[in-house]
Amino acid sequence: MPQPDMITLGKVSGVFGVKGWVKVFSHTERREAILEYNPWFVQIGGKWKACKLVNGQVQGKGIVAQLGGVADRDAAEKLVGCAIAVPREQLRRLGQDEYYWTDLMGMEVITSGGMSLGKVDHLFETGANDVLVVQGERERLLPWIIGDVIKSVSLDEKRIVVDWDADF
Repeated sequence: MPQPDMITLGKVSGVFGVKGWVKVFSHTERREAILEYNPWFVQIGGKWKACKLVNGQVQGKGIVAQLGGVADRDAAEKLVGCAIAVPREQLRRLGQDEYYWTDLMGMEVITSGGMSLGKVDHLFETGANDVLVVQGERERLLPWIIGDVIKSVSLDEKRIVVDWDADF
C-alpha cells in the first residue's frame, strides 16, 4: 500500500517526565493546533508509524504529548528528533490566496519581467508579514504580501511571480 502524502507538522524535541510524555516543537500556525490531529504519524527510521495521540497540552511556551504505546522515559527518548506528520487530506481546505508553507518550498520565483530569482528555500515569520527566503545566484528575502509583492502563485507550475527589483 503506498504511503499517503504526509505533511510535517512538527517534531519530537525532548522528553517530559518519566511516564513517556514527549516535548513537541510545533510548526502549526497556532502551536497548539498540532493537538487537533489524531493520529500522528511519527517518522522512525525513515518510515511513518501511526501513533494515537492519547493526551496533549500547552506546557509553558511549548507543547507536551502522550502517545499510545510510549509508556516510559526510555521509550520517549527513542522518539527525540523524529518528525510528526499527518496525511494531507487531514489538513483543512484553504481559501483563496492561502497556502501551506510546505507547498511553497522549492517553487521557482520569477519577476513579473520573467527573470528567475531562484527557488524558495524556506519561509519565516516576522511581526509584520511572512518572508520568503529565495536561493538563487544569491539569497533574497521577499516579503509575503499578496497583491503588492506576490503577484501570482501557481501550485501546478510550481512558480511564484513577484514584483521585485532583481538588483535588490
